[in-house]
Amino acid sequence: MSSIQTPQNFEEGMSELETLVKKLEEGRMPLEDAIQAFERGSYLRKFCEDKLLNAKLKVDQILVDTEGSIKVESFNTAQS
Repeated sequence: MSSIQTPQNFEEGMSELETLVKKLEEGRMPLEDAIQAFERGSYLRKFCEDKLLNAKLKVDQILVDTEGSIKVESFNTAQS
């Protein structure tokens, strides 16, 4: 792939990934197109996994202290 276009958000990435999977499952693409679709799908899978991990880490920052009070700590996105 010459230029990689990053999806605007998780939902856009998942939608494109689902479309690619359907096309690949049909098995009617020429081999070169199927390889490119697979490469794009791999990129989108990683993009979506990273977005989900980032969301999980943000949720994980919500903690309950020893008195049962909920405490929210800021999340540093530079960790991922």
